[in-house]
Amino acid sequence: MEPLAVVAARRAVVLVLTSKAEVVHEDGAWFRSERIALRAPTVVRLARQVKVPRRPAAGLSRRAVFVRDGGSCQYCAAPADDVDHVMPRSRGGEHRWENVVAACRPCNANKQDRTPDEAGLRLSAVPKAPPPVFWLVVRAGRVADDWRPYLLPYLGARWSVSLVAPALPPPSEPTPA
Repeated sequence: MEPLAVVAARRAVVLVLTSKAEVVHEDGAWFRSERIALRAPTVVRLARQVKVPRRPAAGLSRRAVFVRDGGSCQYCAAPADDVDHVMPRSRGGEHRWENVVAACRPCNANKQDRTPDEAGLRLSAVPKAPPPVFWLVVRAGRVADDWRPYLLPYLGARWSVSLVAPALPPPSEPTPA
């Protein structure tokens, strides 16, 4: 099984009802009609094998950079609200995964048209291109627990830890006073 796409729950239900897919995981929500009640699927498996064009690399976008970098500035770890080219484009830097990081406005303004060394800044991690399946994470915005077994083999060790971090613990029960 290989992750192919992220679709809305309604589309997944249509695929199941037309026998084009089967439910692998479901959540507690329900889709109801006059005659049927079906739990909302979170993971479906297509009934037939389809040929999927290979994506050579995950697309580079502002949103994707924020997801890759966890929404934090790669210079000071503050919340990021800007994208910075490590080697400025005016000095020959390219718009590639290996040259783009999330940054906060103060760090980006301080860096200006200089390299991090020249500006006295230090990257927390060397920027790298994410794996091809990364576009699924960017599109969905989050990785549901049900998706983890299907995404982890394609993400690799580095991305498994940073992008598919453990879910937040459930809210604790109120304690009697």
